[in-house]
Amino acid sequence: MKSHTLSKTDSSEILGSMAFQWKIELPKIKTLVKHEIDEETSIITGDGFTAIKIGSIYLPFLSETELLVKFPKITVDAGAIKFVCNGANIMRPGIKNFTNFQKDEIVCVIEETHNKFLAIGRALVSSDEMASMTKGEAVKNLHYISDKYWEAAKTMKK
Repeated sequence: MKSHTLSKTDSSEILGSMAFQWKIELPKIKTLVKHEIDEETSIITGDGFTAIKIGSIYLPFLSETELLVKFPKITVDAGAIKFVCNGANIMRPGIKNFTNFQKDEIVCVIEETHNKFLAIGRALVSSDEMASMTKGEAVKNLHYISDKYWEAAKTMKK
């Protein structure tokens, strides 16, 4: 995995893109490091900050709980955990409750018992549409515990 420190200009551009995509305020981070997984994918780290870039989409990393609490949430039942942690999309029957969000927004998937973050995904429908659904895919699973990004992050130098 190739890693390199980004310039201040690149760092501020990336943070600006993340803040715009995520619709949240991000802390000012002076230095970001880009860890390239492949041509399309990289992990971006900074002081107490980790994110994933897949193409032009940025995702918060699952270990960043302080950041994740700022995102809309979907709570799944115990029966969905195994599937979500194996990369399955989140299906409407497994969803117990959720906060408000728009279609295509980044959402966090948590389990109902311990409120642990399981996955990060992109909403395939808005929360309003989801309320009237009884079946079908609701969230595209993009990053989950033990996926290739999770494993790659373990090998990165801190």
